[in-house]
Amino acid sequence: MTTLHYIYDPLCGWCYGAKPLVQAAQAVLPVIAHGGGMMTGTNRQQVSPQLRNYVMPHDRRIAEYSGQPFGEAYFDGLLRDHSAVFDSAPPTAAVLAAEQLGGHGLELLGRLQTAHYVEGRRVADETVLLELAQSIGLPAQAFLAAFRAADVQRHIKASRALLAQVGGQGFPTLALERDGQFTLIDIGSWLGKPEAFAQWLKRAVPEQASAPSATCGLNDCSL
Repeated sequence: MTTLHYIYDPLCGWCYGAKPLVQAAQAVLPVIAHGGGMMTGTNRQQVSPQLRNYVMPHDRRIAEYSGQPFGEAYFDGLLRDHSAVFDSAPPTAAVLAAEQLGGHGLELLGRLQTAHYVEGRRVADETVLLELAQSIGLPAQAFLAAFRAADVQRHIKASRALLAQVGGQGFPTLALERDGQFTLIDIGSWLGKPEAFAQWLKRAVPEQASAPSATCGLNDCSL
């Protein structure tokens, strides 16, 4: 059995760029998501002109390399909303809750990424997270209970330990695990080519072919 470990952050632009690759991989082999907590604690940031000017060149580069869309509601809406806070902990808790409710973590992560980067939504807000969870069919009360009970800091600590174990340098890190051995995947050449990436995975893990260097740093997306 081979598993793909995906160490991500919901506010990592390169993770959004890799979204089609992760979705393609799910059709080939099991994918386990691990939230790394890039913008948590002292790394939480309130939106400011400085933040906007800092992230926009990186986002433009991500769009160029990956083909992923970035919306005007993000560039000229969310990134100009100085009351908004970028905090990875709430959306990570939402992904954990969605995973608990029938294995929908990656589905909700994809929805959160679109909400953030295309729709300019405030994905650190509980009300927004609840609405997005309901949009993929999760029951409101069960989601809120799981969301509020999620031990995000413990999860982030475990994700960081895994990142160090596999030798990853930031987010996203993808690593194949087979028989307890990890192999890092350099996704740089696959960005924008999800079908080719899926075909490569099928060759890399032939026993599961029929089964259903662009990164952000540990604290920001400046790489």
